[in-house]
Amino acid sequence: MIGSDERELRSASLRLAAQFALIIVGLFVALGVVVFSVVSAGQLEAAQRALSDASMVDSVHDAPRDLLVTVVSPEGRDSSPNLPEGLPDETALQNVLQRGGSQSGIVEAGGQRYLTETDVRRGKVVQVSYGLGEQQEELSRLLVALVVSGFIATLAAAGIGLVVARRSLRPMAEALALQRRFVADAGHELRTPLTLLSTRAQLLRRHVARESSSTDDELLSGLDEVVDDSRALTEIVQDLLTAADPRQAATSEGVDLGELATAVVRSAEGRIQERSIRVEVTAEPGAMVTGAPVSLRRMIVALLDNALDHARSQVQLTVASTGDAVTLSVEDDGPGFSAGVESRAFERFATSRDAQPSTERGRHYGLGLALVAEVVTRHHGTVDASNRPAGGAVVTVRIPRRS
Repeated sequence: MIGSDERELRSASLRLAAQFALIIVGLFVALGVVVFSVVSAGQLEAAQRALSDASMVDSVHDAPRDLLVTVVSPEGRDSSPNLPEGLPDETALQNVLQRGGSQSGIVEAGGQRYLTETDVRRGKVVQVSYGLGEQQEELSRLLVALVVSGFIATLAAAGIGLVVARRSLRPMAEALALQRRFVADAGHELRTPLTLLSTRAQLLRRHVARESSSTDDELLSGLDEVVDDSRALTEIVQDLLTAADPRQAATSEGVDLGELATAVVRSAEGRIQERSIRVEVTAEPGAMVTGAPVSLRRMIVALLDNALDHARSQVQLTVASTGDAVTLSVEDDGPGFSAGVESRAFERFATSRDAQPSTERGRHYGLGLALVAEVVTRHHGTVDASNRPAGGAVVTVRIPRRS
């Protein structure tokens, strides 16, 4: 693959690698929060246990070295040496002196946090403080370790994801590139003979009209249809090329869906007469949508062909504006959709018929409605299929109305 195909593969691989890296980041963040919370809760529990173990201390001289004690007795106050500024917690001491009971909390003193507990012991008010500096340092080291490991894991995940994505996407990208080349080559090969066919049909039409003033009107009409059909085939080839390559965008313009449906029915008069089916078109004026006329024409042709293929005697096309959308309904009085087929009627090769190789009509491969669904999706619309209460099927297309 070269050029734009290689760039697309690289871009898709980068997107997948970035998404994989974001997933790893999310997992590491969730894991980090859990680990940090567990360690923090464990440290706080250890500090509370240390204070609980010092419950019998009522003298500064009996206190362990990692505890700071302040004792208030009738004889006066005694505190551990080198108390940081902010200890003891005078508010807690006064509360316990006045009301009794006990009080605990966390105090900031000397740039460090202390877990304090104040209560009454043997007629003395004792405040014991446990420094949380070591716990804070451990939490800081843990946080740094989590950030560094998460960064390394993210880079590793992005690199691995990029390699895996390129290996996984390359066969698909090569197949897509092969398909694009095939469609482009086929379109190129078809455009030339179709252009020649259209030119020759126009020349023949002019020659016949010029040479004989009594030329049969039916012959001239048939030649006009040949010219129109050859031009439509050329447009369809171009539309198929655009649909096969998502990098290309079809030219959008205002299209009157009612007028287009009428034109499609008019161009299909030959087949309609051959099937002896009555086709009626009810079109509301000004049912405008924004889209590619060739694609929308293909959509209506496929819907009409599907209806003619199943109808017994009548097909009805209705175009109407409903709110901010234009609705196209194609109804027929045929057997309708088999049970369960409505939900997958727009899948490729879906069919409501069984294989009938011995019949004149043969097996039905169900590509028409799949093409309808593709065109509707490209025009940001919706399509659904159902059975009529009176019998037969109805396919309804809704496309946003042109502002």
